[in-house]
Amino acid sequence: MESLIAAVREQAEAASFLAWPGDFDLDRGDHVEEVHLASGAALEGFAGDGAGGTYFFCGEGGEDRPILYADSEGNAALVAIGLPELLRLLLVAPWWRDCRAFTDEESHELAAEYLEDMPDLVAQRDRAAAALGLDLSDQADVLARLREVAVRMGENFVLVITPEGHSYEPLIRN
Repeated sequence: MESLIAAVREQAEAASFLAWPGDFDLDRGDHVEEVHLASGAALEGFAGDGAGGTYFFCGEGGEDRPILYADSEGNAALVAIGLPELLRLLLVAPWWRDCRAFTDEESHELAAEYLEDMPDLVAQRDRAAAALGLDLSDQADVLARLREVAVRMGENFVLVITPEGHSYEPLIRN
């Protein structure tokens, strides 16, 4: 199977959608400060967003590794188990960072705001998903999975600022 990272790089329309509204750029894998996982597991920055946040693969292996997101404000959360799950989140709910309550109502309100600015968002998203060979779930399922991963599994993925020894705060709380 081809790497999804390679597929994103090769599929211009998918890369464009992931860049915006997904705010996901494979050329921004360097984090703003030196960090490590408290567990000592490997940490590999591979993408970032326009506000200085970074997506990290955790542990050893390929694109199926857990993925931690750290923003530039000192918050972090485990957001997906594997790159396919992360890309589904970014395709279905690119507004995930603005969800605080993770309710269907909140997500639909955020979706409506995005659709005002980008009326063809769903069509673009569907073309991007097809180009990457990804099946998509609905918003509620994707956000429920994000919350489950962040809250249930995230406690084992604590990001630490290496020079200071301070842990990042949880981006997503129970």
